[in-house]
Amino acid sequence: MTHEINIDGLVGPTHNYGGMSVGNLASKSNKGQISNPQGAALQGLGKMRKLIDLGLTQAVMPPQERPFMAGLHKLGFTGSDVDVLQAAYKASPVLVSNYASASCMWTANAATVSPSCDTADGKVHFTPANLSAMPHRSIEGPQAETILRKLFADESAFSVHEALPANTLFGDEGAANHNRLCKTHADKGLEVFVYGREALNNSENVAKFPARQTLEASQAVARFHGLNDATTLFVRQSNRAIDAGAFHNDVVCVANGPVLLFHEAAFDDLIALQDIIRRKAEPLGFDPVFVTAMNKDFPIEDAIQSYFFNSQLITLPNGKMALILPADAQENAASKSFADACVAGDTPIEQAIYMDLRQSMRNGGGPACLRLRVQLTDDELAKMHQPAIMSHSKIDRLETWVKTHYREALAPADLGDPKLLNETRAALDELTQIMDLGSIYEFQKAGAYS
Repeated sequence: MTHEINIDGLVGPTHNYGGMSVGNLASKSNKGQISNPQGAALQGLGKMRKLIDLGLTQAVMPPQERPFMAGLHKLGFTGSDVDVLQAAYKASPVLVSNYASASCMWTANAATVSPSCDTADGKVHFTPANLSAMPHRSIEGPQAETILRKLFADESAFSVHEALPANTLFGDEGAANHNRLCKTHADKGLEVFVYGREALNNSENVAKFPARQTLEASQAVARFHGLNDATTLFVRQSNRAIDAGAFHNDVVCVANGPVLLFHEAAFDDLIALQDIIRRKAEPLGFDPVFVTAMNKDFPIEDAIQSYFFNSQLITLPNGKMALILPADAQENAASKSFADACVAGDTPIEQAIYMDLRQSMRNGGGPACLRLRVQLTDDELAKMHQPAIMSHSKIDRLETWVKTHYREALAPADLGDPKLLNETRAALDELTQIMDLGSIYEFQKAGAYS
């Protein structure tokens, strides 16, 4: 049997509204507001609990170390970690904000994943994203690799690669620009890589916002994963979608099994795209199902504002599908109408489930941003790091941990506070014990808590 595991990022204690993500409209519009790290983490855990209730296998990825003091030490600041944090904050609060961002909670950007049934060597492959487009996210790749190697340590079943070179040629944003279409999760599938520009052809012609994913990065990931041309497709996202605020493809498109659910503005030539998907799907034994939102009924602006397409499209134990949507999608009239039409219409989607994820949404991340999808056989699941697989009792323990260590209010000015540094380290140190991860953080390896 093959399971689709949803690995959600546990929101970190420094969750704040720094507004640093160019092209992310929600992030920019909420810059400087007071955040609630405790509320954000509890909302995320509540979503994980709901998926367990629906009969799915749910796992968790721990937060990365923030503020990331090892990075600040490399910028010429000297002394103890407290000295460095205070000096860096005095020099530039924005600099500290970059090194204290909790953006790693969005594990859709942690890596691109190919299941063993797709790869040449029959292993599950992971390539951590370099996230080179945004400074605050570009520090995530090495820590993501460390965590993935802990969760998927058995090299007989898993292959965790290094991130691609962090430069403008190989800009890689992970699974947020990757879709997989298949008959079932157990069957060989068509891996669809979506990119925004061709770096070697100087094709960056987006008027307002940068296109983060490059074709060259997507091609390199496919090579590392041992994918073949017949079951791989590279598709360019439209400039219109990027300029509207779809900085990742998962803001305007989501796939599950044979279903591709997308806004008509996501891609330029929909007829050609659907034709090539049908031709590539035929040898794989499935007929793709295209569910398209037309702009006249569901304007792209409403799609971006509601984050409808950043839903989790999941297969339930009964074989039907459900949409896990942010509450914002229920409150937007056009979004709610399209969700109702999907459920009532001739699609495999039988229900829409709305969840309060406002803390994440205000920073521009919905349900799909918060999870990394991994297809595992029974044997592969047994070889995964078992403490990361969630149950109700494990979520209960994590909720207690969050309530013990997380602040209920955090302003951007708090990021330079040494007390916050010590609070986050105490929290992460206890978390590694709860999850039996060992010393994965730099401060643990250095024995530094102040």
